[in-house]
Amino acid sequence: MSRNNKKSKTANQESMTQNILGIMRKEPGKEFNYKQIAAKMGVDDPSNRNKIIRTLSQLAAKKKIEEIDRGKFRLNAGVDYYTGTLDMTAKGSGYVVVEELNEDVFIPSGNINKALDGDKVEIYIYKRRRNKKSEGEITKVIERKKTRFVGVLQLQENFGFVAIPDGKMYTDIFVQKNKIGEAKNGDKVVVEMEEWPEKADSPFGRIVQVLGTPGEHQTEIHSILAQYGLPHEFPEEVEAFAQGIDTSIGEEEINNRRDMREVLTFTIDPKDAKDFDDALSFRELDNGNYEIGIHIADVSHYVKPGTILDEEAFNRATSVYLVDRVVPMLPEILSNNACSLRPNEEKFTFSAVFELTDKGEVKNQWFGRTVTYSDARFAYEEAQYIIETTGGNIPADISLTGESYLVDDTIVSAVIKMNQMAEIMRKKRMGDGAISFDKVEVKFELDEKNDPVGVFFKTSKEANKLIEEFMLLANKKVAEFIGKQKPRKTFVYRCHDEPDDEKLAALQSLVSKFGHKLNLKDQKQISKSLNSLLETVQGKKEQNLIDTLTIRTMSKAYYSTENIGHYGLAFSHYSHFTSPIRRYPDVMVHRLLQHYLENGKSASEEEYEGKCQHSSNMEGLATNAERDSIKYMQIKFMQDHNDEEFLGVISGVTEWGIYVEIIANKCEGMVRLRDIRVDHFDFDPDQYAIIGRKTGKVFQLGDEVYVTVKNADLVKRHLDFNLVGSKEEVENEA
Repeated sequence: MSRNNKKSKTANQESMTQNILGIMRKEPGKEFNYKQIAAKMGVDDPSNRNKIIRTLSQLAAKKKIEEIDRGKFRLNAGVDYYTGTLDMTAKGSGYVVVEELNEDVFIPSGNINKALDGDKVEIYIYKRRRNKKSEGEITKVIERKKTRFVGVLQLQENFGFVAIPDGKMYTDIFVQKNKIGEAKNGDKVVVEMEEWPEKADSPFGRIVQVLGTPGEHQTEIHSILAQYGLPHEFPEEVEAFAQGIDTSIGEEEINNRRDMREVLTFTIDPKDAKDFDDALSFRELDNGNYEIGIHIADVSHYVKPGTILDEEAFNRATSVYLVDRVVPMLPEILSNNACSLRPNEEKFTFSAVFELTDKGEVKNQWFGRTVTYSDARFAYEEAQYIIETTGGNIPADISLTGESYLVDDTIVSAVIKMNQMAEIMRKKRMGDGAISFDKVEVKFELDEKNDPVGVFFKTSKEANKLIEEFMLLANKKVAEFIGKQKPRKTFVYRCHDEPDDEKLAALQSLVSKFGHKLNLKDQKQISKSLNSLLETVQGKKEQNLIDTLTIRTMSKAYYSTENIGHYGLAFSHYSHFTSPIRRYPDVMVHRLLQHYLENGKSASEEEYEGKCQHSSNMEGLATNAERDSIKYMQIKFMQDHNDEEFLGVISGVTEWGIYVEIIANKCEGMVRLRDIRVDHFDFDPDQYAIIGRKTGKVFQLGDEVYVTVKNADLVKRHLDFNLVGSKEEVENEA
C-alpha cells in the first residue's frame, strides 16, 4: 500500500471515530447499537456498516465507550473530558485553557460548536501526541461569558442581523422582526442572545437597547460601557435611597469617634478632581517625632450591608474613568458631597494614624473612626510648587483648584517634612525589591463638545509620590495589623504574584532589540534590573512601549482572602484601604477592620472570597473600558490630521503588518503589509521584523519611521497608517 493510501485510510478511520463519538456526546447517557449509529450517520451500505461495528469495538477496547449489553454501547463519561475557558483567535479557531492539565488545547474552527470567546466549556481531547499540541473539540457550553453584545443592525424586510465589530466574534446575531423594537437600519444597538437552535448558523436574539448612530460621540461612549456590561446611570430607586441618607455631622456620632478637627489637615489631588476620598494630617510631637494621619472618607458609615445602595455599589465594584467622564460607584450625593473631604468642612473619616521619626520609621500606630476638618485643598501642581520653592505664598495666578489659600509656614513645613519622609520611605521600598512603574499617562484636552483638541502626558512628580507613599503605608499597615493576628482572620488582600519566567524571557528578548539587558539570575536581581531598565528608557522613544511591555510581563494584581503578598510593591501584606468612594474592596476592608477592632469573630471566608473574585472581574472590565475610551479619543484626534506626517516607533510586528506608535501623542495604528508598495515584505518572527524580498530592506521592532493616517475608524476603533519611510530616508530627502 502506498504512503498516500495509508494516510487516506488513517484519515477516514479518524473521521469515522470522531463522527461516532460526536453522536454519542450529544446524548451522553443514551445506549446505541450499530444500526442506530448508522442511521444517524446516513450510512446504508454493508462496507461502512462493518466499519462502524469495528470502530465501536476499537473504542470500547480503548475505554472511550463502554459496552453495556451485547452490541449496545454508551459513552464512557469523564474519559478525556475537561473543562476550561475558550480563547478565540481572529481566524475562527481557539484555545481552551485547561488548568488541571496546565496547558492550552487547540480547537479547530470546525470544532468550536457554537461556543464564543470567554465561554466556560467542556472539551474532548482527541489528540495527545508526545511533544505536540493537544487538539480537541468543544462538546458543551457550560456557561456563557456574556449574552449581551454591542453591534450594528443590518435590517432586512422581515428580519435583521446584528453585526458585532469584534475580531473574536465569528457570527452575527439573527433578530426576528417582532424583536427589533424601535431600532432602525444602521443603528448601534445592544442585542441579547436568547438561543442558538441546533440547525441554525447564527444565534437568535432580541434588541434590548438602541445606542444611537455609529460614530457619534455619545453613541460610542455608551457603546464602550455597554460592551462590558457597565452602567452609565443609577436606577431611580438607588438615587432616591441615597438622597434619603442622613449626612449631617451630629454630636452623638462625633462622641463615638476620635476628634481630630483641630489637627492641620489638607488634601492633595488632581486639579480637576470632583471627589476627595483621602486627606493627610500633620503635627509635630513633643518628643521630636511626627504624627501623620491618613484620613479616608468613611463610606461604610453611610453604605450599610443589605441595602439597595450597597447592592448597587457591590455590583459596580468600581468607578469607571473614561476620557470624558467618570461613571461613579456611588451616587453623587455621597461621592461628591457627604463622602468627599472638601475644604472647610467637617467629615466622618476612617483613619490610620502613625507616629513617625523624621526617617519615616513607624513607632506607633492607631486605626479607627474619626471626625476631621480639611483646612485646605491643593492640586498636585500647587503642592509641587511648595516642594520646589520650599515655601512662600502661592500666587493667585497659579491657583489651579479655583480656590485660593494663604499658605502659612505651618502648611509649608508640613508638606516639606512629609515629602522628605516619603522620599526616604520610597528609597527603602525600592531597596527591598519594589518595582518603580512611573508609566506616562495619555491625557486629552477636550473642547465643549468633548472633541479632543490636544494630547498631553501626565507624569508623577514629588507631590504625587508623597501622596502615594503615605497611602501605601496605610494600606500596608492595615493589612499587617489584621494579617498577623492569631488565630487567622478573614480579610481582603490586594495580591500580586511573581512574574512568569517565560514572560520575563520574552521581555528580555524584546528589550535587547533596543540595546537593553535584564539580569534574571534571582528575584532580587530581576527587580533591580527591571527598575534600571525603566529608569534608563525614561524620555526615550521606546519608553511607552517598554513600560507597557514590562507591565504586561507582571502578573495581574487581584483581590483575595488568601494573602500571598504583593510582589510589585515588595510587601508581605497589602490591602486597599484608601479609596472606598471608588473601590468596593476598600469598603469591605473598612467593615472588616471595624468588626475586628470591636473584637468580632472571623468573617465568612467563602462569602468574602466570592466578593473578591467579583471585584477583580469588575476591575478588569473597567480597565478595558478605560483603555477603549483612550483608543477611541486617539482615533478621533487623528481624524483631523490626515495630511500630516508623524514620526513614530515600530511597537509591534506581525505576519499581517507592523504597529507604529506616534512619539508625539502615543497614538498607535497599523501599517498593513499589503499597503507597502515599494516591495513585498515577509514577517521574520525571530528578528521581530519584516524583510523586503527584492530590496532586503528591514523594518524592525523599535525602528523609527514616518507615517500618515490612512483610515481612522471610530466605529471599529481601528487606526490604519500609510508608511512614508524610515526616519533616515525621509529626513535625508528633506
